[in-house]
Formats: sequence, structure tokens, C-alpha cells
Amino acid sequence: MTSLTSAPPAGRTSPDRRPRSRLRFWRSPAGQPRWARPALLGIAALAALLYTWNITSSGFAPYYSVAARSMSVSWEAFLFTSLDPSATLTLDKIGGFLWPQALSARIFGFHDWALTLPQCVMGVISVLVMYRLVRRWQGPAAGLLAAGLLTVTPVAASMFGHAMLDGSVTMCLVLAADAYQRAVRSARLRSLLLCGLWIGLGFQAKMMEAWVIVPALFVGYLVAAPVRLRRRIGQLALAGALMFTVSLSWVALMTFTPERDRPYVDGSTGNSAAAMVFGYNGFNRLHAGLLDGAAPAAGAARTSPHPGGTDTPGPSADGPGTSDPDTGSTGAPERDTDKPGTPGPDAEGSGGTGGTGGAGDTEGTASAGDTEGTGSTAGTGTGDTRGTTSRQPHPDPDSTSALKLFESARYAPQIGWLYPLALSALVHGLLRHRKAPRTDQARAGHLMWGVWLIGTAALLSSFDFPHTAYLAPLAPPLAALAAAGTIALWRAHRKAEGGARAWVLPAVIVAETAWTVRLASDYTGFAPWLIPVAVAAALIAVLVLTLRRTAARRRFALAGMLAGCVAMFAAPAAWSLSVLDERHAGSAFDAAAGPLPAGLPTGKPSISHRPGAGGGPGGPTGGDAGPTGGVGAIGRDLRTSLTPAQSELLAYVEKHDGDAKYPFSAENWAAAAPYIYAEGTPVLPLAGMHSTSVTLTEYRHLVASGDIRFTLVDDAGAKSSEVGSWIASACAEVDPRAYGATDRGSEKAPAQTLYRCEPSDATSH
Repeated sequence: MTSLTSAPPAGRTSPDRRPRSRLRFWRSPAGQPRWARPALLGIAALAALLYTWNITSSGFAPYYSVAARSMSVSWEAFLFTSLDPSATLTLDKIGGFLWPQALSARIFGFHDWALTLPQCVMGVISVLVMYRLVRRWQGPAAGLLAAGLLTVTPVAASMFGHAMLDGSVTMCLVLAADAYQRAVRSARLRSLLLCGLWIGLGFQAKMMEAWVIVPALFVGYLVAAPVRLRRRIGQLALAGALMFTVSLSWVALMTFTPERDRPYVDGSTGNSAAAMVFGYNGFNRLHAGLLDGAAPAAGAARTSPHPGGTDTPGPSADGPGTSDPDTGSTGAPERDTDKPGTPGPDAEGSGGTGGTGGAGDTEGTASAGDTEGTGSTAGTGTGDTRGTTSRQPHPDPDSTSALKLFESARYAPQIGWLYPLALSALVHGLLRHRKAPRTDQARAGHLMWGVWLIGTAALLSSFDFPHTAYLAPLAPPLAALAAAGTIALWRAHRKAEGGARAWVLPAVIVAETAWTVRLASDYTGFAPWLIPVAVAAALIAVLVLTLRRTAARRRFALAGMLAGCVAMFAAPAAWSLSVLDERHAGSAFDAAAGPLPAGLPTGKPSISHRPGAGGGPGGPTGGDAGPTGGVGAIGRDLRTSLTPAQSELLAYVEKHDGDAKYPFSAENWAAAAPYIYAEGTPVLPLAGMHSTSVTLTEYRHLVASGDIRFTLVDDAGAKSSEVGSWIASACAEVDPRAYGATDRGSEKAPAQTLYRCEPSDATSH
């Protein structure tokens, strides 16, 4: 009879078991215990419940969701992962994570739940694959526990329930590890190539973060694959070549496509995809200025130009209210094209001319304290230059500490509950298998998971990352090591006849419980029962597990182990299950289950489409960051998100724009967002978060060619932006009453001015 603590030999099955029908998916395959598949399905159902519970109010990350909307209506925008439907500017990162979201929006319509649905599916896939990974390594009991622990990792419970990029890369890493495991057991090149493919696809989701797993897989395969060293090196070289090919495919697409035929690359100062990927989103985040040609990277101190030509102090990594050294504006070469390149919004915040209050991607929103902040004015310099914008780092005072993964009240409760158990399991496993043959798969598993965990933790400790979702790559190795360690320590404890070995498992339970008490003590108001339950369960476990070897000890040993599991796993489970309450579910801007540390705002930021909010007539530029959930209830038609004044303005422009390529231009991406959301309108943003989207020369060319006839400019933009100033001086203001608005200054009056530009204006001014 198979127990919960022993893995049956491969191929072992009950004599009376009939061949499993494919329709009876709940029955375990041959070679696995009868309880394995039903238990796995139960865990998967729990994961699906947690991830989809708030799907209809999961909300939008405005920057990313605007791009998803554009990609859902334009295949060109889909290919280039562009912010606007006309594909004039890219995101400030590779937008491959938006491909599933955009396809979902094409099928189901543009709603927040449609964008979140692919992430929910990815989360369940990750849980199922985690079971298979750990089952092959340590047996079905450990596999089930690993799948369950991944499910109740707080950062994962929140992340997979929202439309954010980290869910995609996490799934790709788990699938890469699954393919690697097949390769290292059999030295099959096909499996190793599949591993490289998954890492490359993960790179399209979150760029260099997908490569954090490479050292672990390289070391594991080089040490343990059952072939000669020369062949191991050759296979790794082939898999690496495929990985780099897939990883760099989008960069190559942007590099070798003529600039006139593709969008401008945001995150760069010279329209360079390589600078954006490896500079702004890569090495420059570790140290500012390592690679030239990139926009100021996250974590780099800087200020943004202020309307009127003065620099205002911007928040820095030292905290709100401190002054950053000015990075200045960055020049961009003039491009002879009828398709303006448009550096888009900064992932660290919303911006553009006029300092919009719109929120950025998952790395930026004005009102969430868990963000890199909002940008201020862009493109305030003179000449054909592109200005830069600022960011606001999150306010966590522990964010710059090298020990922030352990000390931060924001990060540790989202990922760190299992630190003592996972590290104990790693040490125990390596010591236990230290004399094993080179190809021993048990030791190879500990080596791979250990390098993954320690390498990723070291990387995250080396720079100031803005969001808890960055912690997601730690979740799989923590879950795998904690699960394997729990089962291995239990098996070793059962075999121990006494002495020091019999105390290893109780000691680990005590250490894990003490760590739980330390983390939970800051949140006694959230779950006041948690610490007493954990302590009581730990005491019961220690008392039972340390009884002398008697019949009573053997009878109650399993009950003691279950009590120990309650002590060790109750806290992460409580944090993760709290996502069933929308107040503790996090948001599309940041993955955070459970209570937030004191000092961080608890509201859910979103773009509001109430009358008077959003860019354009009827409200201030930029989105509203209120405490509400998302802006897309299931089945809701986002055409209703436009205010009456915005709808009337859009109707007026579409009636009078003739055959113009762009119905109108807007001050920045946040001002254009409502029109892109509602109709997929190919509005041209004049500025993004990093810089202005078009130079004055380029804009005048568009006007002269008849590609643009209308533009929205606010007073600040008319004073601070060269393009805005030229529009205000050269083009004719449209009477607001012509499109249903009344006098400026009334409640219905536009916050921005609509101008009409004739081709002759571009040559006569």
C-alpha cells in the first residue's frame, strides 16, 4: 500500500486496475498513487479559484492596457508591441507578454477580465507543471506539496489574478525547468532545445529577467547529464544558440526593419531596441549609465523638466521629497519619414507634456505607493529634442537594503515565509547526496533549484526594484525546495532511531515557526489567530515528533507531522486566501496579497472613465487614480467610457478630418488613452513618458502632408513643448461650441484646446 510519504516504483500499479480512459481524467496514471490525480485536480481548482475570483474587477494597468487595446485592433501594432494603433511608438520594453492579452481581447472584447484571463490560465498551468517537475524528482507527495505551496505563495496568488507581465515569464521559467529536467535525465537534445525555446519566449515577456534561470540549468546539465563532457558542452551550446535566437528575435526585427517602416523605440534616446532592452531594462538598472543610448533607467536619480524651463526636484531612491541630479534632455536624430517615431510612456510612470496624472505600466502609477511614480513634463527643450521624465520610487524604506528580501515589510511577506525551510532543505539534500554519482538526479535537482534560488535572490538584492511582482521568479524554487525538504526530512525522521537526527525535523519546524511569528507580528490585526495557531501547532508537532520510539509515537507521528505543516504553511496560506477579499487582492499595478505595510496606500489605482476624468475634453489629462477597482465590468462596452464632451469631439473630428492618417494628435499617451480604449482610434500622442514623440520638423511634415489636421493641446503644453507652442501659434483654434462644448471655464468646457492645422500652416509659419 502506497503511503503519503513514499513514492511507488515506476510502473507499479494495482493488479486490478484497468487501463485508464482519457475521459476519466481524475484517475491517476499508472505508476502513481490513486490519490495523486484527484489531489492535484483539487489544488488546480484552488489555484483557479484564487486567480479568477476577482477577474471581473481586476482592473487595468493603463499604460499596458492601452497597448493591449491597440494590439487587439491592429496587427502591425501587435507585431511591434506598439502603444498606439498606428504603431508609431513601442512600449519601453518588449511587449510579448501582451500578445496573449491582445488575442483574448480580440476574441472576447476589450475588458479587464479578458486581459486577465490568459494570466489565470498561465497560473494554473504553472501549478500543474510544478507538480510534474517535483514528482519526477522527489515523488508524488512532494510534487503535490510543491504545487500547493506555489498556489499559496502570496505574490503568485495576486500576480496570476491580474494582467501583468510577470505571470508570463514565471510560467515560461517553470516550463523551461520541466524541459530541462527531461533533458538532464536522458541527455536528449530535443528536450534541451525546448528548454532554450521556453527561456527565449520568457525573454519576450520580461526580457533579461527570463535569463535568471540560465546559470541553474547550465550548471545542473553540465554536472549531471549522463553523457560525456564534450557532448554536454556541445548540446548546451546548441540550446544556448536557440535561446539567444528566440530571445533576440524582436530586437532583430526592430534593428533590421528600416526606421521609416517601424515604430520608434521607447526607452532609448537613439531609436535602438538593443539600448532599450539591455540598457534601460537591463544593465543600467544595476548601475546608471552602463550602456549608452538608453533612457534613464529605473533606480537612477533624475528630475524632469518643468514647464517654464526650470527643473523641479523629483523624488529619488532616497525617498519622496529629495532632489535628484538633473539628467537633462536627450537629443534624437531627425528622421525623414511619414511615420513619426514616438518614444512612449515610461514604465516608471505616466508623463508627457503637461505632467499628466495618468498611470504608467505595472511599473508606474501616480497614486499607488507601490510604483515608480508619475512622470512630469516631457520634451520641454528647444530644437528637435526629446526630453526625459521622472519617476517616483516606492516608499518602502527597506527597498535599498541588500537584505531587503528578508527585512522589507513589503517584500518578505509576499515571498519569504518559506526561507528557513527551503534553505534547510537545500543544505540537507546536498549533504545527504554529497557522495552520490555525478549523474544522481536527486543531487542534480537540489543543485539546480539551489542555484536558481540563490542566484535570483542575489540579483534582486543588488538593485532597487519597484514592485513585488519582481519576486515571482523566487516562487518556483522556494516551493520545490520547501516541498522536497518537508518530505525528505519526514522520511529521515521516521528512519531515525534517536540521537541528533531525530531532532532535525522538529528543529526545522521550530525555526520556520519562529520566522513566521517574526513576519506575522507586524500584522496582528489582519489575522489575530495566526500566531497562536502556528505556535500551538509547532508545540504539538515537537512534542509528538520527539516522543521516544514507542507504539504511541508511531501511531501519532503522522498527526505530529500534519501539525508541523500547519505551523509552517498557515501564514502563506492565509495571505494567499485573502485575495478572495478584493481589498487584499493587489492590483494590476502590483502583486500584493494580504495586508500592506503601514504607510503604503491601500487603494486600487485605475484609469477612471467618469465624466471629468481622463484625458481630453471634460477633465484633466491623465487618468484618475482612485480607490475603485478596474474600469471594465464583464460585458461592458468601453465606448461608454468617453465623456459626452469627448464623444462629441471625436465625432466632430472624424467628420472633418477628411482622409487624414491620424484623426488628431493628443498631448501625450494618457490624453490619447480614452479614445484608444473606446474606439481603437489611431490617435497620435505628441509625447510619452520618456520624451516627446515627434520633433517639430516631423510634426510639420505630417501637417504639410495632410496626415494630421486636428490636435489637442492644453495651456501647459502650449508653453512648455515646442510642438505645442508651434500648434498654438500656427493653427486655428476650433470653437468649443462646434463640437458641443460651451465657453471655456464652464463645467463642460474642454480642459484642452482643439486646434485645426492646414497644410499651408506648416509652410507659412
